[in-house]
Amino acid sequence: MQGNLYLIPTTLGGESWKDVIPDFVAEISRSLKFFVVEDVRTARRYLSKLGMPNPIDTLDFQLLNEHTPVEEVEKLLKPIFSGESLGLLSEAGVPAVADPGANLVALAQRKGVKVIPLTGPSSIILALMGSGFNGQNFAFVGYLPVKSPDREKRIRQLEQRAHDEGQTQLFIEAPYRNNQLLKSLLATLNPNTKLCVAADITMPSEFVVTKSVKEWQGNLPDLHKRPTIFAINS
Repeated sequence: MQGNLYLIPTTLGGESWKDVIPDFVAEISRSLKFFVVEDVRTARRYLSKLGMPNPIDTLDFQLLNEHTPVEEVEKLLKPIFSGESLGLLSEAGVPAVADPGANLVALAQRKGVKVIPLTGPSSIILALMGSGFNGQNFAFVGYLPVKSPDREKRIRQLEQRAHDEGQTQLFIEAPYRNNQLLKSLLATLNPNTKLCVAADITMPSEFVVTKSVKEWQGNLPDLHKRPTIFAINS
């Protein structure tokens, strides 16, 4: 018998897990002994809050992040082929979406492992839901270029796609560069283009607001070090 690979969502910030994680997901998490995680310290803290039945120090944590060599990923599945199920955790939100865990899931699929995604908060989907933008045709494009003029060129490309196809464009930035990105968006986009800023989703300080670019001018939120999803549409 071989185990399953469970894709375990975590909280997006400081909110209580009970506010965003279903009880059955917490129960599955508590039943596992082996975990692949993006950040061991974050994972241990989260699982402690869930109330694991065994001491955290008795659990097995293996690291998978953007620095993990591809050839090391296969070793992470070892417990599954020994009959143990394995939990994959992202640092925040759902694993394998804009997350290095996707490499492990792809390998599990190739090897015939049963992959079981579990319900939890996704900042991308929650931002889309709250934006008022097209939810039938959308794209998450990850990070934009950091440096000008490549960043402005990419912003104009995404705006053109949103205009031509009605496709919602969602993207992110490192939290400490959010304010710079917001200023670039307002300086580059057409004044009538709609921009949604979704910060601190699911947290008490949650901010999800959609305005035209010209309506945003002169009234900018401070997004410094606040996890934020940006979205544009025509």
